[in-house]
Amino acid sequence: MAGSLYGDGDRRRVVGDSSEKADEPYRSPWRRDYARLIHSPSFRRLQGKTQVFPGHESDFYRNRLTHSLEVAQIAKSIAIRLNATSGHFRTKKNKIDLDVVEFAGLAHDLGHPPFGHNGEEALDECMLDYGGFEGNAQSLRIVSRLEKKETLRPVDGAIVAFDGGEDLRCGLNVTFRSLASLLKYDDVIPERGADRPEGKSPFKGYYHEDAALVSRIKAEVLGTSQFKGKFKTIECSIMDAADDIAYSTYDLEDNFKAGFLTPTGLFALDDDIYESVASTIRYRVQKQYQDVDIDFDIDATFVRSLLFVIFKEMLFGYDDEMRSFIRSKEYDISAKKAVVAASVQLSSRKLAADGYNRTRLTSGLVQNFLSELEVVPHKDHPQLHNVRLELRTFLQVEVLKNITFHAIVRSPGLQVVEYRGKDIVKAIFEALSKGDGYRLLPDDFRAICKNGSELVRRRGICDFIAGMTDRYAIEFYGRLYGTNHLTIHKPL
Repeated sequence: MAGSLYGDGDRRRVVGDSSEKADEPYRSPWRRDYARLIHSPSFRRLQGKTQVFPGHESDFYRNRLTHSLEVAQIAKSIAIRLNATSGHFRTKKNKIDLDVVEFAGLAHDLGHPPFGHNGEEALDECMLDYGGFEGNAQSLRIVSRLEKKETLRPVDGAIVAFDGGEDLRCGLNVTFRSLASLLKYDDVIPERGADRPEGKSPFKGYYHEDAALVSRIKAEVLGTSQFKGKFKTIECSIMDAADDIAYSTYDLEDNFKAGFLTPTGLFALDDDIYESVASTIRYRVQKQYQDVDIDFDIDATFVRSLLFVIFKEMLFGYDDEMRSFIRSKEYDISAKKAVVAASVQLSSRKLAADGYNRTRLTSGLVQNFLSELEVVPHKDHPQLHNVRLELRTFLQVEVLKNITFHAIVRSPGLQVVEYRGKDIVKAIFEALSKGDGYRLLPDDFRAICKNGSELVRRRGICDFIAGMTDRYAIEFYGRLYGTNHLTIHKPL
């Protein structure tokens, strides 16, 4: 193995610690990063952002905060397992740091705006020729710049965000290794929409304004400024796998609880849904498993077959009495088919409606997926070892994840809600960006937008809206366009 998994650069921060914040022998720099994150307003606001179903519909459904907690727990479990079982992490200096992994899981969704994917699309369209908008890029921006923990330096003894045209904000001022754990896509988002590849909207990457920071992150983590390949740390890849596992299992549980899907209903969707799922999986496999020869077709039939593999024990694990009936000669085949179909439907209803059965399904799936991980080593930089699901498990995760997306997130019911959310986000952006619309902003954002360039002004408005919860966005929209009572007493 080429070198240690962690070095001095991983522990550094943009703003070095003062004497009163010297290293603590009982707490690592990464544990301090974890503390800064969970005490931040951006982390708390995740409770008001939709995961799949709007939070006001039921207290049972997951929101972005509870989803992030689950991702962090799964990611930490993956790291613990790898530290105990993988030869890559046998020695003490090469153990994966659990605090960095947990930080990545907790922070990965910070940048998601109100109203999910449609809110993201709305802000990206508003910012198309000003650097774009993307949730992962915004997560890095929140942690590294927007949170109000640290600035580069005081100005005349005061803490200010800007000194003339210089942006002094340093966000939570976490370590470079923690920042690196959020760098999921190593591509700069083009400043102009015309420069994007066709179909890339939103474009996955980081903002042009953060390019210098990203270069420094890479140099500090890898110990060199000459690295030319794709940059994604091991903690980031673990977080990515954990996110997929959580998304594929727990969002499905929410669907069962909501009554939108049942296990047998997964086998009776429109053909175009299976085709869309297969198309998405083909793209993902080509991107993430280029080193693996795929000798089978990923099509709609393949998707149905994988669903059967996942649910066969739950739905088709007949007891001895049922097996005896199926083998008997006393009833004709039509009667047997009817009884078997009724038995499967009963099992499906019990699985969807009963909390014990749902929990048994999701916990079983998570445990199975956790046990099917592999490490693809990087020959030069152990920091860039890639942790991923084994292909057969990845395919199962992708089927569950994309069935939920195409059957539910893209369903008319949710699309109507999300379309309304997109309309709200765009209307707020339009009001704030025209003329003296900056006067409608809170004091801190108003100061940023009042005298800045058009790019700074628009980015400031975008930051303000992206930080809104769903409820606050609806309330702010109502105050602008008359759907709420007028008030001067409620703060912005």
